[in-house]
Amino acid sequence: MNAAPLLPGATLGVMGGGQLGRMFVHAAQSLGYATAVLDPDTTSPAGLVAHHHVQAAYEDAAGLARLADVADAVTTEFENVPAGALRTLAARRPVAPAADAVAICQDRRAEKAHFERAGVPCAPYAVIDSPAALGAVDASLLPGILKTATLGYDGKGQARVADRNELAAAWERLGGVVCVLEKRLALQVELSLIVARGADGCMVSFPPQQNLHRDGILAVTQVPAPEVAPAWAADADRCARAIAESMAYVGVLCVEFFIVDDGAGGARLVANEMAPRPHNSGHYTIDACDQSQFDLQVRCLAGLPLVEPRLHSPAVMLNLLGDLWFSSAGGPPRTPPWAEVLSLPGAHLHLYGKTEARPGRKMGHLTFTAATPQAAREAALVACDLLGLTRF
Repeated sequence: MNAAPLLPGATLGVMGGGQLGRMFVHAAQSLGYATAVLDPDTTSPAGLVAHHHVQAAYEDAAGLARLADVADAVTTEFENVPAGALRTLAARRPVAPAADAVAICQDRRAEKAHFERAGVPCAPYAVIDSPAALGAVDASLLPGILKTATLGYDGKGQARVADRNELAAAWERLGGVVCVLEKRLALQVELSLIVARGADGCMVSFPPQQNLHRDGILAVTQVPAPEVAPAWAADADRCARAIAESMAYVGVLCVEFFIVDDGAGGARLVANEMAPRPHNSGHYTIDACDQSQFDLQVRCLAGLPLVEPRLHSPAVMLNLLGDLWFSSAGGPPRTPPWAEVLSLPGAHLHLYGKTEARPGRKMGHLTFTAATPQAAREAALVACDLLGLTRF
C-alpha cells in the first residue's frame, strides 16, 4: 500500500461487479472518488454505476492491464476472484486485501489452519483428499458436514452426513474433490463480526450481528444481537482482530462464528469461516451506523484514517431473494408490494439492479431501523407478512 493516502479525485477499482461491488462503488463515489469495475457481465450491478466498466474475465491479461491503467488502487468484492489476478494487479497498483490473504479464504484447509495459527478455535475437522483419507476419518467427527475445500458458498458444495456410508456417498456426489469434514456441533447462536484493518495496523470493528440462515442462505440479521451476551461479543471481537492481525490483513474482513454447546452444560465460541470483503450480514451498516462497512472498505483501500464506527440505531435486515418475484403457483414474475413495505416506519429498501429475478438469487435487502430493537423487529415482522417471508 502507498504510504500517502489516495485522496478523493483518485480512481478506486474493484474486481467483481455484483451487489457488493455496487455498494462499494456508491460509497467511493459519495466521497468523491472515480470508480472502475472489472467484470465479464455487460449488465453487472456495479459496472452499470461505475465510471469505468472493464468487461473482461478475471484472469484476462488485457482486462487486468486496462484496470491497472485506470485505477489507482484495487480491491475485490468476493473471495473467488483468482488470487493470481490480484498478484498481477499488485505488480502495478496497491491491492487490498492482498492476494495471499484472499487465497487463505479461498481454501477451507488453509482457512482452518489459519484459525488455529491465530489461536481461534474452530470445529474439529479432517481433510479428505483421497480414498485413504476418507477411510481414515476419525469416528468422532461423525455426524458431520462435508464441504468442498474451494468454491462453496451459500450452502453450495456441502452435505450433511450421519455415518461413514453417507460420507462416502456424499464425497462421490461432490466429485471426489478435496473436501473438509467438520464435526456437527450443537448450535445455539449464529453470529458474525466485521473488522477493518488499515495498512498502518489500525483496526476498528462493528458490534456482532446475530444471523439466521435458511437453506444455507442468510435470511435475517439483527443488531444488537439479541442472544449474544457481552462476554461473547468481546470474545468474537478479539478473535476477529487476531485473525486479521495474523494475516497482516488490509481491508474489511467478516468472520462468522457459532456459539455451540460445549458438552458439559455450557457453551463455547468457534469460528466457522471468513470472507475477505464486506458481508451480506453487514449490509445493515449502511442505514444503522455512521459509517458503513463499504465506507471502511474505501478508507482501507485509499489509506484514509479509520475511525471506530458507531451503531446509532438498532436494526433488523431481511435478505430479499428472487423467490419474492414469483407466486407459489408459478407463472410470470411479479413486482413485490414495495409501496406497502415502504409505508412501514424505518424501512430502507436496497435493490441491486439485477435485470432478472431467479429463485435463490440475492436481489436486494430490506433494513428496518428504530429507536429500540423491539420496534425494529416488529416492523420487520410486518414486512415478512407482506412479502410472504417466514417469520423469525
